[in-house]
Formats: sequence, structure tokens, C-alpha cells
Amino acid sequence: MNHSNISCPKKFLLTKNNKLRNKQVLVTGGAGFIGSEVVRQLHSLGAKIIVFDNYSSGRKRYINKIPNLVQVKGSVSSPSKVNDVVSKSDYIINLASLPFIPDSFYYPGEFFRVNAEGSINVAMAAIRSKRIKGFVHISTSEVYGTAKTVPMSENHPTLPQSTYAASKLAGERAIFTLHKEHGLPAVIIRPFNSYGPRITQPYIIPEIISQIFHNKNFVKLGNVESSRDFTFVSDTARGIISGLTEDKAIGETINVGSNTSYKMKYLVKEIAKILKQNVEIKIDKKRFRPYDVQKLVCDYKKAKKILNWTPKVSIDEGLTKTVNWMQNNSPDFATPFEGWAKIYRMNL
Repeated sequence: MNHSNISCPKKFLLTKNNKLRNKQVLVTGGAGFIGSEVVRQLHSLGAKIIVFDNYSSGRKRYINKIPNLVQVKGSVSSPSKVNDVVSKSDYIINLASLPFIPDSFYYPGEFFRVNAEGSINVAMAAIRSKRIKGFVHISTSEVYGTAKTVPMSENHPTLPQSTYAASKLAGERAIFTLHKEHGLPAVIIRPFNSYGPRITQPYIIPEIISQIFHNKNFVKLGNVESSRDFTFVSDTARGIISGLTEDKAIGETINVGSNTSYKMKYLVKEIAKILKQNVEIKIDKKRFRPYDVQKLVCDYKKAKKILNWTPKVSIDEGLTKTVNWMQNNSPDFATPFEGWAKIYRMNL
């Protein structure tokens, strides 16, 4: 399958994001799952793109054939390399992170070095450059923890329930204070669970699909009663880019999600239907996460008001597109860490 199949809704092309035409946009983590979709949409808008990625989970093949793109290998944990790419940029989308929650159980320090300290490195380089017109920092809905009220607005309490979520909250709070202290034109986006093509981690939807491919008639899962708000990756990326040139968004924290929550067992049923398989769920106690989030539901009213953003891709359409992509591609999930997380990945 051609990984360079680049498309963007015509309506999106006609928006004010044409301000990005011929502008230099730095995307940290741009070879990753969400990052590679962001890069495609930026290309459709006529931007010149620098991807800064250490490829710990991102894949060069996801972006190799995109024109007008420069790839720079490096980590946000390296201030000198960050300074170099930032100095060449007009806009920044900071997507670089360690993203897979089970890995954080075993390497909490590394998660804070990348997700918190790394974000500070990018922000400080942007402040020093004095030429950055827009800075979008990507956080996560995981900072909320389990829903206390639904849907969850940006005013919902932040009660992270994993080291990953704690590291992301630390990063976003640092970005916010740097905005206040130095005038960094920062927008914080909190995406809810994204899914779709060019997967880099064994998140729940690709995990279910992979298990059905392998086992045919059963899947092994942990907490099937938990529910999440799933947003197709093209919608997530569109929301992120919308924040890059919207002056009203500067200094704001904005949710991007679908306002609908689905249980894990529902996903199994729908994916099995797409694949025309009868699938049994087997509960595997080893797959239960400690201190797991039970429910996430996005309130995206703020995104609609400030960014004119709403989700476009339904769960049925999105799942079908994801299954089709996985049938034609073989995503290899990276294993950068040992411990339980490695065992988890190997047993997919």
C-alpha cells in the first residue's frame, strides 16, 4: 500500500489555515501515529515541514514520500538539536512523547524526561528564537483520570491515573506557565483516544484487530467494561492544525474528541462484524492495568467555538478504515522497554 497517499478535505483547504502556505512548520514526533497524519494535512495546506523525531515509535516509511519535507533525527531531550530545528521554524506542533501507558509503569523517569522536560526544551527554544508565530502543544485526555462528570469539559479536575498521564500533565502545565511568563503563543490540545491508519503502538483498537487476525475467533482482554471517547486520527490532526493560526486559541486548553464513549466489548463486537467473524472475549487478568481509567467522554464545545472544529468521521467509518489499513499493512509495534510492557506487546 502506498504510504504517501496524501489527502485533505477540500473544505479544510479553504480555511484560514492557508496562512501556513510556504511557512516552515516544525512537527516534533512527526513520524508517529498522529504526527504522520498532521504532516499529511500540513502538506495539503502548502506548508514546508520539518519533522523532528528519534523514531523510537515513529516510522520513516509513514512520511518518506511526502514532498517539501525535511526529516531530522533527534530527541526533544537534546537541547542543542532542538534549538537547531526551532531556529529554522515559523510554527511548532509539539507531538513528541513517550505514548504507551504500560511502558510508563517501568520507566517513569524516562517518561518525565521526554514528556515534561522535553516539552520545556522545545518551548524554551521557541521563546529564544523570537520568530515563532504559533505553538501547539499536544497533551492528552488521560490527565483527567476517570470521569467525575460527563461530558468532560476543560474545567474537569485533572487527576492523572498513570505515570504517563502525570508526565503529560507536568508538560502541559509547564507550557502554560511559560506562555504566561514569556508570551509563548501556546495552545494546549487535549486529544481523547485517537485511532486510525499508521498505528505505532498496540492501543486497544489495533490490538483487537491484530488479535482477531491472529486468533480468528477469540481475543484476550483485560477491563472490557472501561469506556473511551474515540476520535479518528484525521479529525484529531485537523483539530491540532486549527489551533496553530487561531489567535483566540492562544493561552487556551482545548479538548478534541467525539462526545461519545464506547466500551471495549462494544469495539470487539463492531470490529468482528466488519471482519465477518464470530469472536469470543476471554478475560485475561494479567492485562488489567493498575489504577485504570474507567470512563472518558469529551465535551468539545470549546473546540467548536474557538476552532470551528467538530468531528467528521463516525466510529463505523473509522473502524472500517482502520481494519482496511491493517489488512494491507503490517504495523510493527516498537518494544523500547523491558518488563511487563514488553510481555504485553509480545502476547498480542
